[in-house]
Amino acid sequence: MFRAGFVELAKLRKRRTEAGGDAAAPETHIGDIESIERALSRARTMAVTEMENKVPFLATTASSAPFIGLFGTVWGIMNSFRNIGAKGAANLATVAPGIAEALVATAIGLVAAIPAVMGYNYLSRRIRVISAEMETFTNDFLNIIRRRFF
Repeated sequence: MFRAGFVELAKLRKRRTEAGGDAAAPETHIGDIESIERALSRARTMAVTEMENKVPFLATTASSAPFIGLFGTVWGIMNSFRNIGAKGAANLATVAPGIAEALVATAIGLVAAIPAVMGYNYLSRRIRVISAEMETFTNDFLNIIRRRFF
């Protein structure tokens, strides 16, 4: 962000120098400040967009993994009932394999979803904090520019 603001400031200073010095009208100063502000805003938007690039993957994983685990659970229980029907008896040897499959599927869904939710929340919070810091930097940078150059 600093580089974007500084480059824009340098361009404006060079243009003003070539146009005949620093004694420009106040309206020109306002336009120059707005140009620097747009450059800073563009840089901030690009940075936030880049930071948010992979966050939707975490959100999708966090929301869909439990359903995939639930699907596996249902499948395992269906297999247990199918085995009970095929053997005609409901004993531990008949039911256990299907229940084990169901529990494994549930565990895998949770193993995928819990870290994804934690990662999503952490990254979302960090992006909000960094974005707020960038907004503060923009305001501070513009204040320094106003005081020093305009």
